[in-house]
Amino acid sequence: YKIPAYKLDGEIVLYFAGWKRHYSLYPAGEHLVEAFQHQLARYELSKGTIRFPLSEPVPAKLIEQIAKFRARELSRRRI
Repeated sequence: YKIPAYKLDGEIVLYFAGWKRHYSLYPAGEHLVEAFQHQLARYELSKGTIRFPLSEPVPAKLIEQIAKFRARELSRRRI
């Protein structure tokens, strides 16, 4: 996609990108959105994307939890 990403053991955990009014995390699959539905309720979600407004503080703890969730998802797929 030619956007920055975090990798773990050669697999993409999360892509991220900054835009004019928001920054986004990808991929936000069905299981991830379901697992974090309450924390994500205030953010804009669309097909595989979580959008965080630039006008609000970065939810660092939430992003950390999302990254760990994705890493666990990927490690389970390898088993």
